[in-house]
Amino acid sequence: MQILSIESSCDETAAAVIRDGREIVSSVVATQIEEHRMYGGVVPEIASRRHCESIVGVVNEALEKAGMTAKDVDAIAVTFAPGLIGALLVGVNFAKGLAFSLGKPLIPVHHIRGHIAANYLAHKELEPPYMCLVASGGHSHIVRVNSYTEFETVGRTVDDAAGEAFDKAARAMGFPYPGGVFIDKASKLGDPSKYKLPKPKTQNPYDFSFSGLKTAVINLIHNADQKGEEIDVNSLAACFQNTVSEILTDKFIAAALEFGYKKIALAGGVAANSGLREMLSAAAEKNGMALYVPPLPLCGDNAAMIGCQGYYEFLAGNIGDESLNAVATMSLDKVKF
Repeated sequence: MQILSIESSCDETAAAVIRDGREIVSSVVATQIEEHRMYGGVVPEIASRRHCESIVGVVNEALEKAGMTAKDVDAIAVTFAPGLIGALLVGVNFAKGLAFSLGKPLIPVHHIRGHIAANYLAHKELEPPYMCLVASGGHSHIVRVNSYTEFETVGRTVDDAAGEAFDKAARAMGFPYPGGVFIDKASKLGDPSKYKLPKPKTQNPYDFSFSGLKTAVINLIHNADQKGEEIDVNSLAACFQNTVSEILTDKFIAAALEFGYKKIALAGGVAANSGLREMLSAAAEKNGMALYVPPLPLCGDNAAMIGCQGYYEFLAGNIGDESLNAVATMSLDKVKF
């Protein structure tokens, strides 16, 4: 089965062709990072406009690289939730029009489910059940993956997501958007023990809170500026990255131990962070756990992961119709098509 998939939940316009859920036939991503960088973050209105301008070309390129036409695919999968509503609407409406004009099934895919599925494309042997840590710009979740289409959220962020905290802390340190990659690079040149940063507590031991940590970094920089003191930015970046990685790793491993998982996975844009990858890998090895991590191109938003998850949604009978709409906010384990 060959699925044409479309992703437009934030600032990447992406399309891919996936065969039988596990093979990437083609994958194309058009990013808007350079344009949004001048504003210090994603501007939703601009993102929506660029999706409108890019989606036809991106889809055509994905089909061309796959050596096929739209008529050759068996179904159309699209991200319909969660995300920026204007951005989502571009992808959903394009996919609806294409699917119904061709008489092909339309498969709605939840964005976070897609991130989790990215691991299936890199690790053919990975199958549920297992536990997954999803960390990205808008999401931080600990998820029990009971089957390809059944999920149970154990913990989630109560305020800022990990990726959002990276971007806001990076901005305070003087780094451009997106901040995560710059903090990652700077951290390799700094002392991760130079500054003491807080680890916010949550009522649910497996929930996350990064707002206070981000604020602590901003206050530290502001106080140093008032006193005329110079901040060691590389060391502050190292301390911040180390603290975020410890919070994510410690809570995720504790949850895996409590629920008895020996098979765990990492997903989402923050999964590209070298500090988190190294710390989680060491913790998994220490606890005798098998850890699955996607390659860097599959960590960020892409349509290949949507096509992969779309395949399993199709097998489960989760098919959309002309009433499908985009949804800005939707729980991972309470998906409604």
